[in-house]
Amino acid sequence: MSDYGGGDDGENDFAQDAYENDYEENDFDADPQDILSDNGDENGVTNGNHDYVASGDPAATAAAASGAARGGKDPKRIPDDKRTTTPYLTKYERARVLGTRALQISMNAPVLVDTGGETDPLLIAIKELQEKKIPLVVRRYLPDGYYEDWTCDELL
Repeated sequence: MSDYGGGDDGENDFAQDAYENDYEENDFDADPQDILSDNGDENGVTNGNHDYVASGDPAATAAAASGAARGGKDPKRIPDDKRTTTPYLTKYERARVLGTRALQISMNAPVLVDTGGETDPLLIAIKELQEKKIPLVVRRYLPDGYYEDWTCDELL
């Protein structure tokens, strides 16, 4: 008897058929990690040495990623001197930034602060955030499709 409840007579049981036939590669949306990439290729949005952590509309995030891959300047980007959103890091952005940076640290990215013997990637990321050393940019999408970019050192 198999783990799926079928017999050992060689027949495909229902659970195995459902697993093999119901899902195809194109049934799923893009992986969120494709948006966050530190190599700046077609999977991520890169500006210099900064990665973008997008908050807001996922469709707009994908459109911005494809626009940056083409190398053009996006007309939907709001200049830094005309930003309207608050300069405070929301709890959701904080969680996303810390999680992203902790993942990078756990995959042997260079640490930008003195660790003081600390080995936990999340605690190191928290220390980097407190010292405003995280090299990420928070991209905030607005309802009209425009977006603002805030570096982590600008946010309180």
